[in-house]
Formats: sequence, C-alpha cells, structure tokens
Amino acid sequence: MNSFVIRSAAVCLSMMIGLVASASTGAEAPPKPDLRNLPVADASLVKMRAVTRGPKFHWFGYYDKDQIDVTGRYLLAMEVDFEHRSPRPEDVVKIGMVDLADDDRWIELTESRAWSWQQGCMLQWRPGSETEILFNDREGDRFVCRIFDVKTRKLIRTLPMAIEHVTADGRWAVCSDYRRIQYIRPGYGYAGLPDPNRDVSAPDDVGAWSMNLETGETKLLVSVAQLAKIPHPKASPKNKYYVNHFQWSPDGKRFLMFYRWSLKPRGKVTRVFTADDDGSDVRLLVARSGSHWQWIDPEHVLCSVRGGYRIYKDDGSGEPKETLWFASDGHVSYIPGTNQQWLVSDTYPRGRKREQILYLFHLPTGRAVVLGRFRSPRKYTGEWRCDLHPRVSRDGKFIVIDSPHGGNGRQEYLLDISRIIAGEASGTTASPAQGQ
Repeated sequence: MNSFVIRSAAVCLSMMIGLVASASTGAEAPPKPDLRNLPVADASLVKMRAVTRGPKFHWFGYYDKDQIDVTGRYLLAMEVDFEHRSPRPEDVVKIGMVDLADDDRWIELTESRAWSWQQGCMLQWRPGSETEILFNDREGDRFVCRIFDVKTRKLIRTLPMAIEHVTADGRWAVCSDYRRIQYIRPGYGYAGLPDPNRDVSAPDDVGAWSMNLETGETKLLVSVAQLAKIPHPKASPKNKYYVNHFQWSPDGKRFLMFYRWSLKPRGKVTRVFTADDDGSDVRLLVARSGSHWQWIDPEHVLCSVRGGYRIYKDDGSGEPKETLWFASDGHVSYIPGTNQQWLVSDTYPRGRKREQILYLFHLPTGRAVVLGRFRSPRKYTGEWRCDLHPRVSRDGKFIVIDSPHGGNGRQEYLLDISRIIAGEASGTTASPAQGQ
C-alpha cells in the first residue's frame, strides 16, 4: 500500500492543474486530504540528475541546513569509501563541494573525524557568509566545530563544542553532547570518545549549550537533569535520558529540543520542549511522540506527530492547534519564496519495493505533487539507512536528496521544481522523476 491517501482518484489526476489559481481565488479551503493511499501524480515537469558519482559514496545528512551556497552554484557533500557499518573512530569523511556550473565537478575541501550516517558532521554553509562553512570534527579528547573558508581553502577557527543548529544570523549555535547521544542512540552521535556519564540517568552537566561562533564562549542553557524533574508517567531513574534535535526559532530568541529516553524491550519516549536563548522559560511544545519539525514563525512549529503534520503554538500546552494534512512521518521544510504556501516532505521506505516517496504539498488547495518514488535496498536499514532528507535551495527552485536508488550507493540528486512552484503544472500523465 502506498503511503498517501486522498479523497478520490479524480482529485489525484487533477492535482497539478491550476494550483496557483486555486490559491488566489479566496474561496474556502477544501477539506484536508488524507494522503496515505495517494497514487503517484504527474510530475513530468520535474527534471532530476545525479550530481555525485561512484565508486565512492556521497551524502549530506539532515534537512534543516543550507546545502547550496548563496550563488546557487556550489553544493556541499561528504564522501566515504564504505557503507553498511557503523563509523569507527579512525574513519575519516571527506568534505567537498560540487560545482553545479562545471559538469558537477567534485572539489575536495577538508575532512572530519566526527560524523554519523544520519546527520553527517553537521556540514552547512554558515548563515550570513558567502564563503564560510561549518562542520564538526574530533580534536584530542573533545568534539569541536570548525569554520572553514572555501575560497581561501583555509581553516578560520576551531570552536570548543560540536554544533547542532545555528541562528539565522550565523552568530550562535546550540550544541549537544555527542558522546552521550552515541552511547544511547548510535547513528546520531559520534564514535571515538566515551560518555563520562554512561552510568548517570539524568546528568546535570549535559543538555543544550549555546556557543558564540565568533568568540567560542559557551553556556549550559538547559540540563537533562532539569528536564528530568518534569513529571512523566513513563519516567524512571533506571532510564538513560538525553537531548538532541535542536532548532532555533526564526528570530533566534528561542530554540526547541527533543528530550528522549528508551523503553524496554523496545521503543522510546519523545517530548519536545522550547526555551529562551538564555535557557529560561522552558515550555512543553509537543507532549508525546514528536518526530520531525519546522518552525513556522517565532510562535508556531509544524511537527510530524502520529501520522499527521500538526501545528503547535509555543504556549506550553503541548497540544496541537491544527492538523494540516495526514501522512506517514517525514522530513518537512517550507519552500522559500512561496509565502509558506508550498512544503516538501518525504516518507520512509514503504511496501514490498521499499519505496521512499518525495512530495510537495500545497497548503491553499490541500493538494500534493508526488515528485518520485525512490527504491531503498533492504541493506539500507537501521543506523546506516539512507533517508531522502530533502533540502531546499535558498531560491526555492531546487531540492536535493540523498538516495541509493541508482545502484551505486548513496549519492546526491538535484531536482528542479521551479515550474511546479511557478504554477506551470499541466494535467499530462507522464512518469514522475525516475527513482524506481
């Protein structure tokens, strides 16, 4: 069964007709579609190409960072020569960029010894800079952040903590303890350093840290021990608690964080909290089962929770205010330049063919455009799975995904969505982007 549902096949066949016109009529919004069984829609207007090649493997990782520079020419990526096992302390990931204007030429820049399959080394263009990139690394007995200039090919500075997310002005980062994360949930932390709090249920010296990217000044904002004092029926001193998945609000005044612990024999509990940039005014944002997220504005967050994309207000209630659409869990982002009318998301592998679906969603009409189905071979599971993690270019015209569907391991694929966003969609029935 596909991972989408809509009211009828007729709606599916017409979903690319007149999307912009529908949005501008001012008519009452149509009922929200349930997307779990939606067939592939026509997306023949979308051009896709692989921008990295084998025999080595390339990917970027998470979906909430800038992968393409301000000029739209250079695309960041990481490179390794193996797959299908956990990174070891001695494993090095190469960092480079693809010149999209020169036959997708690979330009090697530097390297890192602090990375994971799911989030890489937090590689990204530094907000507010045209030439600086950020990435995490290991130096001696600590994980650090490097600021590197791609134009001069020189290291600018090394900062004392590894970062998770950076404010829109590029001045501040919120940081994690990747030793703790690696111990509790491999695949999101980094190999090479032991967790000093391995036997501690809720450490008071682990949590969300802020770091000034100019001076390296750090401050513990919210500790795991502080969050553990907030009652929960499934909490126990026997559990091991941690925080990760931070993201600053658009104005940089608050940040969200996932507070998690594992359940035996399997499963985990996730609660999403927010706090001010100084660690004060901690609020419950999502009470249960929060997954992937995106700030809408400084007061609202869109979060994938229990089969629906739901809006939460940062008011401490922990309950959703509205459900925008129903679909299985995915990595969601707004498309820049569309006045938050368009979003992109994906799914995990579904069905016998293990297809990951990439789609656009148009809020004013409640319609979806399925961009492609990308087969993920069964060996891409668990810690070293390869999620699509769609990233959007700053001009909103392109989407980049990680995918192994081409048969040469995980590689980078660039999709041009500009004609769909511009409202040029037609009702033809040609195939979608070929990811089968």
